[in-house]
Amino acid sequence: MKRSVLRRLPDGRASYVFPFHISMKGLESLILYRDDDDYDAMVKILCICARRKNVIVIIYTVVSNHCHVAVLAGSQTEADDYGQEAKRMYSMWFRNKYGQSRTLAGVDIKAIALDSDWYVRNALAYIPRNALDNGCNVNEYKWSGFNAMFRNKNCPGATPVKSLTKRQRRDIMHTGDNLDDVPWLLDKDGRLIPSSFCDYTYLEQAFNNDLAFFLKVIGSQNSSEMTWKLVDVPRTMLVDGEFLKQVNETSNRWFQSDISGLSVQSKIRLLPYIYRTMKTSVPQLARTFGLSREEITHILAPLRLRSRPRPGG
Repeated sequence: MKRSVLRRLPDGRASYVFPFHISMKGLESLILYRDDDDYDAMVKILCICARRKNVIVIIYTVVSNHCHVAVLAGSQTEADDYGQEAKRMYSMWFRNKYGQSRTLAGVDIKAIALDSDWYVRNALAYIPRNALDNGCNVNEYKWSGFNAMFRNKNCPGATPVKSLTKRQRRDIMHTGDNLDDVPWLLDKDGRLIPSSFCDYTYLEQAFNNDLAFFLKVIGSQNSSEMTWKLVDVPRTMLVDGEFLKQVNETSNRWFQSDISGLSVQSKIRLLPYIYRTMKTSVPQLARTFGLSREEITHILAPLRLRSRPRPGG
């Protein structure tokens, strides 16, 4: 399959984009989405933020204390910005509705590039499978993009979002953004119809346009393994041995070699990806990559500068 694809972005430009998995994870004791209005708001936020940050949603699932979304983005930075904007916008919703201003401070956003066919297919299957966390059937769960896939895309009786008045847009879509040019559709209950904003073509092609293949991966998937790879590893400081194992796995996907066999140039290419997608430190990276701490710091300087909190942020 071809992971990078040419797409027309929300800003109208045609560009090659790449798949990313983004997770928004709260504390185990924190319920982020308390009722249907919260779930509905989050789905719309995922859609609106994609337009704001110029990325394309492939598939998503929102469950009680976390959500997952796969997007097509032009760069890691754009995927990161999308995740942060979704958190910011939902934080505003949560604060306005519940009067709790710091509740989402501990919510973490991680965007991971899906850098192999295995990762693409398993991430795209893992996302709708999360409906099981809410005790629901994957086929019937309404806060997921699953039903956009391999379905008849006709939506009789749907209401175009672009036909809403300014007041209706604020009441229904929770935004003052100008949405006069969007193809999005609402069902009779005012919920976004997933097929009107999800890039179902990308997912269907990832599974060779075969619904049975998609369902087979969902049904046979080791969800614990995927949770570990996509959600836990980026947020957990691993001991050196386990960290090296994960780095070697990525190094072999990229270069067909363990990290010890890479040239300095290849290590420099790989290092920012590892830094972005795993919780680590400069000393651990130096030990693992066989570079000095000064070299690691120099290579990562642009990323570390960008990640500093902004004044007033």
